[in-house]
Amino acid sequence: MRLLLALLTILLATPALAADPDLILRGELTGADHETYRKTAFDVPAGVTRVTVEVAATGKERRTVVDLGVMDGERFRGWSGGTRTRFTLSAEDATPGYLRGPIRPGRWTLLMGLPNVRKDSRDTYEAKVWFERGESVAGFSDTPLKTGRAWWRGDLHMHTGHSDGSCLGVGGQRTPCPLYKTVERARGLGLDFVSITDHNTTAHFDFMRELQPSHPDLLLMPGREITTFLGHANVFGPTRFIDFKLAPGDTTVGALLDDVATAGGVISINHPALPSGEACMGCGWVAKDTDYAKVQAIEVVNGGTMKQVGDAEGMFSAIAFWETQLNAGYRLTAIGGSDNHDADQVDGWGAIGRPVTVIQAAELSTPALLDGVRAGRVFIDMDGVKGRTLDLTARAGEASAAMGGVLAVRAGTKVRFAVQSAGVEGARIEVVTDGVKAPGEAAFERNFAKGRHWVRVNIRAADGRLLLIGNPIYVEAT
Repeated sequence: MRLLLALLTILLATPALAADPDLILRGELTGADHETYRKTAFDVPAGVTRVTVEVAATGKERRTVVDLGVMDGERFRGWSGGTRTRFTLSAEDATPGYLRGPIRPGRWTLLMGLPNVRKDSRDTYEAKVWFERGESVAGFSDTPLKTGRAWWRGDLHMHTGHSDGSCLGVGGQRTPCPLYKTVERARGLGLDFVSITDHNTTAHFDFMRELQPSHPDLLLMPGREITTFLGHANVFGPTRFIDFKLAPGDTTVGALLDDVATAGGVISINHPALPSGEACMGCGWVAKDTDYAKVQAIEVVNGGTMKQVGDAEGMFSAIAFWETQLNAGYRLTAIGGSDNHDADQVDGWGAIGRPVTVIQAAELSTPALLDGVRAGRVFIDMDGVKGRTLDLTARAGEASAAMGGVLAVRAGTKVRFAVQSAGVEGARIEVVTDGVKAPGEAAFERNFAKGRHWVRVNIRAADGRLLLIGNPIYVEAT
């Protein structure tokens, strides 16, 4: 069991690798190498964004021991001794024991400390080296934590001491909150995934990579909150720097959206309807040149906003903002996030898991969850109650679609919808068609005039309070 856990730790600490390495270094170890350091040089080409090295050696039965480290052309980049056989480094994150930083092209050195090689041993080593170029959204686990299509529950908006998250220290004083507290709280709630989204920085990625192996049932998805003078937006998936400086002479919202797309990420506009001014600088989305065709999601429920105003449908409603974009023809997925700034908060709006975003995906991995958001296979659980589910399907003749999908019909054709929900006994269904709300049933029908339409459902408690928010099915009537 200990060996299995050790292997799992090694696997989860490194990114997905191509089947074949870019470079293989081989050599022999003899008694003459006992208590020496073998320095094996290799060249890193220009344009490489991540270096991953995996070393295997013979002679374990003879107690041959190989410790690992690495140097780039300018500095020492880390040491893991005999703890690991594989490590990875990039500009924004690295395996524990190694230093993140620019991947400089040129001559690097693989360091192998040899504390024990018996006098009569003749062993070999093989070091495989992978050079990653371009973008990756594999996250901090190179294998899915769980497989099989399911609805995965998580929180997509949280802050730690790497930005403005704080909690009580051991002396009772307010202090920057350690990231592990957020992870432990989320795991205690039984969440499947979290994205810690500290403001503009990527410093927290190192700590997420360190923690992921010890939390094999909680996916830690790379994220950061792009915080600008013109609005805030979460970016999920990429680990490299993304320019957030929306200001004359720096970057533009168009360049920002293109950068996220190039990096393979998902961008979600946060609390877009909040006022922006001295009370909350840049909190509302006021970037006039936003091309919503390049935006994948809108955060329609923000726990911090709910904590202040207590209403997802009032004056600062992001739901209304989202539905305005839907009516303009954009297909944007509604998500939610707690916007937690204190991991010690255990209940109420703004606590971790209040609300929860539920994503249907083929597996529990960062790429699969991002695909689920892009596909609109998402609903929001306002209270984060386990066991609640929501889905919507539509059928017209032989054509069908599920929540997030598109149904093409002839104008005037009768479309039959079906609502599937659980864990909301005594609640009522509300149908929203092109922004118009109406009481609904588990099965209902609609006819559509020529044009583009959308239909989604909410689940409300008997007192009218929102429990679940569903995403649309898009109807194209010709």
